[in-house]
Amino acid sequence: MKIIWTENALKSYFIILEYLKSEWGDIVLENFVLKTEHILTQVQQYPMMHESSEFYGNVRKAFITKHNLMFYKIKPRKKEIDLLIFWDTRQDDEKRKY
Repeated sequence: MKIIWTENALKSYFIILEYLKSEWGDIVLENFVLKTEHILTQVQQYPMMHESSEFYGNVRKAFITKHNLMFYKIKPRKKEIDLLIFWDTRQDDEKRKY
């Protein structure tokens, strides 16, 4: 399946990258990027492997680290996976859409 990065996914991903670089340095940043790539490869091969979101059954969430989630939506007819947003779990959950 093809992975599509939405504008929100790109924006939230780069916010996390900036935070990791400024607060934790290049090694932590690089590990996060590698973990994200690994999760994306898994999602591409096995899109249903992660649990559904509490709010929407057609949205799935994958833990990248204990502090970062990735939300995605599977579009089987188009053979696409839309990345919706990356979420820092330390943020207020009431602001989370997915």
